[in-house]
Amino acid sequence: MLQWSRARKRYEQQGLLVEAPALEKAEEECLSDSDARARRRGREAERREEEDRHYVEQFAAQVRTLFPGSPAGREQEIAEHACLKYSGRVGRSAAAKALDAETIRLAVIAHIRHRETNYDELLAKGTDRADARAAVAGTVQQVLQQWQAEG
Repeated sequence: MLQWSRARKRYEQQGLLVEAPALEKAEEECLSDSDARARRRGREAERREEEDRHYVEQFAAQVRTLFPGSPAGREQEIAEHACLKYSGRVGRSAAAKALDAETIRLAVIAHIRHRETNYDELLAKGTDRADARAAVAGTVQQVLQQWQAEG
């Protein structure tokens, strides 16, 4: 197909020229292995899901290790929320996947802020995010210290 090239200010051939038999053969090959590719995609999806479940379990175990005084079962809740796929949350970062203590601490702080304080109420009332965080910082630190202590 001829198309105008603005850069060269002339018509140029665009695309690839493929002979009809070669195109037919490629289409046949593509169709012949479509079932195998679909099965492979399914197996890969299952493998990724299993890896993700294992990662969330490891994250939860690390939360329990670092914060032994936290309420029972809360580590799983924190891990599931922080590690939610495609969320952009701290649990999806490379540091979190390395089970970095500071990254896990940040996930726990976020959880405490939302579950153990009136932070969300302040935001709902129109309080600036920075001001709301400052208002609950003392409570967050107090709960964090309690959770770090052996239960």
